Amino acid sequence: MVDKGTLVEFKQQGQPRLGVVDRPEGKKNWVVIDERGQSYTLHPREFTYQVSDTAFHPSDLPSFLQAAKAHIDPSNLEVAWELLSEAGESTDPASFALLLFSEQQPPQRYAAHRLLSEDKIYFKQKGDRYEPRPSAQVEELLHQIEKQAQRQQESQAFLDKVRSGLQGDSIEWSKTDRPRLEAIEKLAALGDEANQRALAVETLTALAQDPTQAGAFDLLVKLGLWSLHENLSLRRSQIPTQFPEDLLVMAQHRITNPPPDPHTERLDLTHLKVYTVDDESTREIDDGLSGELLDDGRHRLWIHIADPTRWVEPGDELDLEARRRCTTVYLPTGMIPMFPLELAAGPMSLVQGSTCCALSFGVILDERGDIEEYSIHASVIRPTYRLTYEDVDEMLDLGIQAEPELHAIAHWSQVRMRWRETQGAISIHMPESSIKVSEAEDDIIIDILEDSGARQMVAEMMILAGEVAARYGQEHNLAIPFRSQPQPELPTDEELIQLPTGWVRDCAIRRCMTRSEMGIVPSRHATLGLESYSQVTSPIRRYTDLLAHFQLKAHLRGDPLPFSSSEMTELTQGASNAAYEATLVERQTKRYWALEFLRRNQDQVWDAMMLRWLREDDGLGLIILEDLGLELAMRFNRDVALGERLQVRVSHANPRQDVIRFEEVTMEAAETSVA
Repeated sequence: MVDKGTLVEFKQQGQPRLGVVDRPEGKKNWVVIDERGQSYTLHPREFTYQVSDTAFHPSDLPSFLQAAKAHIDPSNLEVAWELLSEAGESTDPASFALLLFSEQQPPQRYAAHRLLSEDKIYFKQKGDRYEPRPSAQVEELLHQIEKQAQRQQESQAFLDKVRSGLQGDSIEWSKTDRPRLEAIEKLAALGDEANQRALAVETLTALAQDPTQAGAFDLLVKLGLWSLHENLSLRRSQIPTQFPEDLLVMAQHRITNPPPDPHTERLDLTHLKVYTVDDESTREIDDGLSGELLDDGRHRLWIHIADPTRWVEPGDELDLEARRRCTTVYLPTGMIPMFPLELAAGPMSLVQGSTCCALSFGVILDERGDIEEYSIHASVIRPTYRLTYEDVDEMLDLGIQAEPELHAIAHWSQVRMRWRETQGAISIHMPESSIKVSEAEDDIIIDILEDSGARQMVAEMMILAGEVAARYGQEHNLAIPFRSQPQPELPTDEELIQLPTGWVRDCAIRRCMTRSEMGIVPSRHATLGLESYSQVTSPIRRYTDLLAHFQLKAHLRGDPLPFSSSEMTELTQGASNAAYEATLVERQTKRYWALEFLRRNQDQVWDAMMLRWLREDDGLGLIILEDLGLELAMRFNRDVALGERLQVRVSHANPRQDVIRFEEVTMEAAETSVA
């Protein structure tokens, strides 16, 4: 019942307030006045508590509230809960006041009401009464409150650390800081797609930082956690950059305690001279070449491939980790290996002067370059020379007589290449550039990889090994990864003759090329001009090559194949998808550093060639910077002929936004710039 003078509690902006009923307003509402004389029009259902057995005046409210607050002590709740739980009784504010304070005056009753209504742990309201919660529920609620307090404490500690770091102090991050750091990292890498965006935005806002993707990136750079050139494409990918500690321990154990070699009788080829040919920076040396003059005057070519399956068994932890990675990733800033580097660059590699396990492909070609005889062996070899491509080019140019085997390999690679051309192989000779970035990221070096005799020789021998492996797999009906490529629809001779020779034609042909495919059924590879082909020459850094080795070696020794056709199909598909993602990361990273190089050399004038139109109506064409081998888009405001040479300068470059713009430089301006 509500009368004038009734003391009532109601909520204002979620907070309890006291007032005194003054008069009715309309049929259902009442005017309530608080201690400051402020009036409110309220319906009785908005009253959360009322005292009607005593008449009050608004001026009584301050003293009443002061008297009630003197009794509001939440620590009393636990004792009352224990007593009522033992008795199995519920309570109401009047009874609770008597239990706690031994009296039931209005201030004590109101204090009891406040304790019960605001309690979220010990009691739950049921109608006008309050029941004690079960002890298990109370325990869980207390645990949650404790965890929340701990999270708040950790959050505050994190904010304090960041503020300290922004002032230049050294910070030691703890395990509890990781969730917030990772949330900020994900926002910086993924933007609105980050799955912990809310936590990151909340943290950045608390730090008075811009709560955006750019703000998150800037904060990480300021704290020294990320580089100004942090690889966001790598961070967006699923590519792991570190090996688990237990796997590194396992790799070390394999080095000192290798598993038994399933090939107890390897073919001893240590008498052969073996050349390994790679770039100087290569650490995973996975192939070597030999030439052997037979008694009948014929030459046998040997392609020796590193044998990581000597150290890895199907399904073990090293194999599963390689399966997860699927490929070694090569970036301008360094490599991310498929196997721990202690293994990959150590006993797995064909190290000069060491006795190494290999899978060796012996091939005799006929005079046209077709395969006349072949054999595959689990072998043991001893690499003689660790050479670079430049070393081999020099040795071939000088015609060094002490290395007749090397000259024989080079000769047969030329024969082989001509034979593949007769089989429909498609040759494209576009420049390929190599970008290297120093550890401090202050030096960027761009080199064009020359399509030299040494590179062609090695490439031909690797293709030859791939054809031999495919033939063996096909002849024995093995489930191995075959790589194929549908025949592209190339420009007609009439169309090609309209184009300038060289890069413009090669660019037009390249546009027509189809993506290669992977499967366990052999099929023609159009670009290589082969009826079947399987990649087997990089098992240290390509998982599908490793799969082929597992299958081939098992068949060679007469064992069951470790992987069924269905398993091989699934593994090959998964590896292909992961390798494609890695290729995208490599391309995006290379492009970023190419743009950064051009940004740093913005005043440089570059010789360029117009390759093709991207959108001729918009004046957007594709040019190649001849000294760098970089292909980039450029907008023209004049007619430009395909193959036309011109000089350009960077007018704007922003690698982070993937933006670059060029301006054409006239001869006079270029001469002035040089002067």
